[in-house]
Amino acid sequence: MKKTILLGALAMSLLACNHANPLLEQPNTPYGVPAFDQVKNEHYLPAFEEAIRQDKAEIEAIANNAAEPTFENTIVALDRAGMLLDRVSGVFFNVLEADGNDEMNAIAEQVSPMLSELSDGIILNEALFRRVKAVYDQREQLGLNPEQMRLVTETYKSFADNGANLPEEKKERLKEINKELGLLSLKFGNNVVAETNACQFFVKDEAQLAGLPESAKAAAAEEAAAAGHPGEWLFTPKRTSFTPVLQYCENRELRKQLLMDYTTRGNHDNENDNKAVIVREMELRIEKAKLFGYDNPADYILADCMAKNHQTVDAFLASVWTPSLEAAKREAAALQQLLDEDLKNNSQLAPWDWWYYAEKLRKEKYALDEEELKPYFELNNVRKGAFGVATKLYGLQFEPLKDMPVYNPEVEVFKVTDAAGELIGILYTDYFPRAGKRPGAWMNNIMSQYVDAEGVDHRPVIINVGNFNKPTAGNPSLLSMDDVETLFHEFGHALHGLLSKAHYKSLSGTNTPRDFVELPSQFMENYAYEPEVLKTYAFHYQTGEVIPDSLIAKINAAGKFNQGFVQTELLSASILDMDFHELTTAEGLDVNAFEQASMEKMGMIPEIIVRYRPTFYNHIFTTGYEAGYYSYTWAAVLDADAFAAFKETGNLFDAETAARFRHLLEQGGTRDAQELYLEFRGKEADPQHLLRRNGFIE
Repeated sequence: MKKTILLGALAMSLLACNHANPLLEQPNTPYGVPAFDQVKNEHYLPAFEEAIRQDKAEIEAIANNAAEPTFENTIVALDRAGMLLDRVSGVFFNVLEADGNDEMNAIAEQVSPMLSELSDGIILNEALFRRVKAVYDQREQLGLNPEQMRLVTETYKSFADNGANLPEEKKERLKEINKELGLLSLKFGNNVVAETNACQFFVKDEAQLAGLPESAKAAAAEEAAAAGHPGEWLFTPKRTSFTPVLQYCENRELRKQLLMDYTTRGNHDNENDNKAVIVREMELRIEKAKLFGYDNPADYILADCMAKNHQTVDAFLASVWTPSLEAAKREAAALQQLLDEDLKNNSQLAPWDWWYYAEKLRKEKYALDEEELKPYFELNNVRKGAFGVATKLYGLQFEPLKDMPVYNPEVEVFKVTDAAGELIGILYTDYFPRAGKRPGAWMNNIMSQYVDAEGVDHRPVIINVGNFNKPTAGNPSLLSMDDVETLFHEFGHALHGLLSKAHYKSLSGTNTPRDFVELPSQFMENYAYEPEVLKTYAFHYQTGEVIPDSLIAKINAAGKFNQGFVQTELLSASILDMDFHELTTAEGLDVNAFEQASMEKMGMIPEIIVRYRPTFYNHIFTTGYEAGYYSYTWAAVLDADAFAAFKETGNLFDAETAARFRHLLEQGGTRDAQELYLEFRGKEADPQHLLRRNGFIE
C-alpha cells in the first residue's frame, strides 16, 4: 500500500531539532529533486523515525475521525498520507541499491522491521479498515468517476489482501511473518552482493586470454591494477566482466571457472550462503498464504495479477516452453558439431561452451561479430537513440541538467518536456558498476506523479540504473547488443513512470499488475535494432561514421539466432520460480536437490544453465517478483502484439497508434490492465507475433 515519494509534496512543519536534516526539509533544489549531495548516512535513521512518527499520526487522524467515512476523508486521505516517509524512502532505498555500503546495509536492517511494523499497523488497524470498508460498501452510490472507483476498490483490496479481515490471532502472526520476511529479503540481497564482490579471479599469463578482445583485456587490466595487481587481469562474476570471456576466450577452463563463479554465488556453505535463507523464506511464504486460505504462495500472489492463478501461468509457460526447448536442442546440435571440429576429443558441449561456439556460429552463418558492432554502440549515443524514439513517438524532449544534486558523480540528470515545453518529469541515469551497486539493471521512482488537492500536477522523478562497461583509458563505454536492449528496456519503464497522468499516487506510473508492468519496457526493445532507428544513434565512436547498411543487414538477419537458448534460459527460470511458489510445505526442502528435480521435470538440457539459480535469484527472493518471473514472457506476448500494431500501419512511428499507446502508458494503474490493452489494440494479443519474432514459426 505504501508507495514512493512524491515530487513537490506540501511543506511540512517539523521540529526545530530536525531542521539540520536535509531529508526532513522540503528540498530547496531545482524541480524539488532530493538534495542528494547534502544527505549523509547519519541523516537516514532520524529521518525514518520522524517520518514514521508523522505517518502514524496521519493514519490515526483518519482512523479516529468523528465524521462519517467518505471518499475524501478516508480513501483520498489515505492516498495522501505519508508524504514525508515517501520522500525519505525514495532517497534511501535508491541510494542503497545503487551506491550502498556496510553502514547503509546496517541502517536497512534497522529500518526494515520499523517499516514492516508501520505497514502492518495501518493494514491491521480495525478502526481504519471499518472506515475503508464503509466507503467500499457504498461505492456504487457515491457518483464516483472510474479512477475514483478504482482507488476505492484497490484500497479495499490492499487491506483485505494483507490481512484486515483476518481474526486477531492470525493478524498477530502475520505481523511476525512480514517482519521476518523483510529481514530475510535484505539478507539474501546482501549475501549476493558480498559473494559477487568477494569473488576475484586474477590471470597472470596473457596467453590464457587468447581470443579475448583488446577492449575486454584493457578493462580487466584496469580492474586488476585498481585492486593492487598491476600487470595482471581481474575477472569477477559481474556480467560486464565475465561475458566477454564466455563469448571469445579460447581457454575452456577459464570460461568454466568464471561461469561457475557466477552461477554458484550464495551456494558455498559460508557466511554468505543463501540456501537456509531460501528455506526460511519459503516456510514463511507458505504459512502466510495459508493464513489467507490459499494452498500455496503462488495463488495468493497471483490473485491480483492478469493471470489470476498458478494453473493459468503453468499452462502459459508450457505453451511456450516446448517450441523454445526444441529450438534450443537444434541449436545445441549445431554447436556440438563446431566443438567436435575444434577439439576432436569427444568432449560434450557444456554450458561454458555455449556462448563461445554460438559466437563462432554467428560469425560463420551471418558474418556478424559483436566486437565489430561495439564501436557503433557508444553509451551516450545509444541513450540519445532511445531518447529519439520517445521524441518521435510522443514528442518528448530531453535536456541535460548540470550542477544537479546527485549521490554519485557518475549520475546524470535530464529535464523531460513535451512538445509544448511543459514539464513531464526529471530523469536520472546511473549506468556503471561499483562495489556498492547490486547487479542488474532497473528503473525506480524517486518521486511519483500525482495531483494534489488544489489540482496541481506534481511531476515525477525517475531513475534508470545499469551495470554497463565503464570507459577505459583508451575507449568510451561501448555496449554489447544485450546492453543496448537493456538500456532501451529500462528506458521503457522510465517512460511509463514519466508519462503518468493519474490523480492518485497509489495508481500512478508503474503501479500496475506485475504481468503488465513489463509491457512498456519490452515494447521499447523492439525499436533498438530497427534500421531507421539504428541510423539515428549507431555512430562509430572514432570516425563518426553511421553504421553501414551491411552491418544493419547482418543484425537483422541474425535477429532470430540463438533464440532457443535465450528463451529456454529465461523460461526455465520462470518455471523454477513457479515450482518454488507452488509448494504447500517447505519441510525437508533441499534447495539444490529441488532445483535439480525442477530441471529434470521440465526436461532442461544439460548444455544450458537456468538463467538464475536459486541462491542468487534476486527477483524472487529479494525484489518482489516471486511467482512473477513469468511476467517477462507474458508481457512479451503483449509487446510483440503491440509492436505489430505499428508495423501493420507501415510506419514505426504512426502518430495515431503512438497516441493510443501513450494513452495506455499515461493511465498507470487507474484502469484494469486487460481493459487498457483491449482499448489500445481492439482485440486480444496474438501469441503468434512472439513465436514469429523468435523464429519458432514462419
